[in-house]
Amino acid sequence: MFRLRDDTTYMMPAHFGGDPYTTTYKAQQKATMLAVTFETDRAALEAYIPEELELLAPKVKVALHQLTEINWLAGAHYNLVAVTTPVRFTETKAHIDAAYPLVIWENRTAPILTGREQTGVPKIFADIEDLHVFFPHYATSLSYEGNTFLRMTFEAGDPVTGKDLEQAKRDLRSLDLIGWRYIPKVGSPGADLSQFIHFPQWMEVEKACYGTGTIQWTELSVMQNPRQHHIIKALAALPVKNVAHSVLAEGDVFLDAPHARILA
Repeated sequence: MFRLRDDTTYMMPAHFGGDPYTTTYKAQQKATMLAVTFETDRAALEAYIPEELELLAPKVKVALHQLTEINWLAGAHYNLVAVTTPVRFTETKAHIDAAYPLVIWENRTAPILTGREQTGVPKIFADIEDLHVFFPHYATSLSYEGNTFLRMTFEAGDPVTGKDLEQAKRDLRSLDLIGWRYIPKVGSPGADLSQFIHFPQWMEVEKACYGTGTIQWTELSVMQNPRQHHIIKALAALPVKNVAHSVLAEGDVFLDAPHARILA
């Protein structure tokens, strides 16, 4: 009969086996990142921040990551769009500052499952266009079953060089997340598991440029997107007071899931 091993990490269905647990392996991929950060109303944003966290600034970053040469997917590729905000976990002696993902859309099943099960990252599916590039113009869109709900555009400025590039590398390096792994009870309301997880990750930027970015939400009906329409509506309702900055960067992204840890 099948028996779980103490030295192995499993994903469902576990009975087909897992992988030996190691703390040295890191997920690595090439990345093109297009990020637009805007300031919004603090009270409106705090409605979606768990009480265990402190909102550090009323800012929201919407970031496309176009990922290729992914080592843990044998060189495959996928796209994601992350909507995050800066928070602090205050219920430990050493406070943890990181980005709290309000939602992350991805267009491939494998990273959705691993992120949700292992580190509590709220990943859901969408069709995500590769960047359309007609320099200096960049654009992408997200849709669900043919219904577009988010468009991003970017007009690039001059490439960042010298000391400014070194500063950009430092500013863009950290991609750490605080995920909320929430598993509902079976047959009754409430949670069987509710825990916050610090997930270290970073980007080693090779080149970058700042420019003018825009985001445009289109609310969908229940018929158009039955399981996500309320998420899109909530994000679309956040007021954009001003766009703080927009950036396009290229480099390598590293995900250090073996060193993720539960915050308590």
